[in-house]
Amino acid sequence: MLQPLKIRNRVFEWGKRTYIMGILNVTPDSFSDGGQFYNPQDAIAHALQMERDGADIIDIGGQSTRPGATFIPVEEELNRVIPVISSLRQYTDIPLSIDTTRAIVAEKAIGAGADIINDISGATYDSQMLPTAASLGVPIILMHIRGTPQTMQSLTDYQDLIGEIKSFFLDRISQASEEGIKREHIILDPGLGFAKDYYQNLEILRKIPEVRQLGFPLLIGPSRKSFIGKILQQEDPKKRVWGTAAVCSYAIFQGADIIRVHDVKQMYEVAKVTDTLCRGVTNP
Repeated sequence: MLQPLKIRNRVFEWGKRTYIMGILNVTPDSFSDGGQFYNPQDAIAHALQMERDGADIIDIGGQSTRPGATFIPVEEELNRVIPVISSLRQYTDIPLSIDTTRAIVAEKAIGAGADIINDISGATYDSQMLPTAASLGVPIILMHIRGTPQTMQSLTDYQDLIGEIKSFFLDRISQASEEGIKREHIILDPGLGFAKDYYQNLEILRKIPEVRQLGFPLLIGPSRKSFIGKILQQEDPKKRVWGTAAVCSYAIFQGADIIRVHDVKQMYEVAKVTDTLCRGVTNP
């Protein structure tokens, strides 16, 4: 059994039910919703709506990580996310995560009211990320990636995909432990779509139990991604909602603890029904 994680007044009891992370991209160029919530007031309103729709965590990011995205100046990233985090804290105590690869952004976001660091690089881009997370005493989500958003789609040549993902995680877990990060503060994300081709994304989903054997909560982020578009022959990411629903349900069946999604209301219902079927959740 994984140790529960308490954030503010909420307790995450891993394995009891699936938790929903709502995506809030405060960017002009994210692949699915770029520009939609770039205005801080729109972002705040959307975050509060996601909470009403069933989100357990709001994940706030100011740097697009879509394939080909370039890194913006740190000042711009801070200007995008800090006002939203500070304002949200006036309206809600829902756990907030900061989606960043920069330690200084993570530090200032936690200071403004965020609770979790979500680092798509697995804390490999910034050598100060793990020490920062340790000193702040906050949970960190470590994702598997190769290269950067600009280069990752050309780095999909694996000899043993799951073995290499697990090896990456074991290294990051060891480094996190050496820096003083508590075991119960580590969450893993195998990185669907990040340096993974179509078939590799499917393999990860089918082998979630193998990654789960590492003994940490697992986040899966399939929302509206291109491998779903390929299956459906659907170019418009916003029209991949029900394909995303199928992937989320399957990921839960395989053992995912958190699903990171755009369409919170729909995926909350998917998770609720799937949890009832797969986890024996009985409370309506």
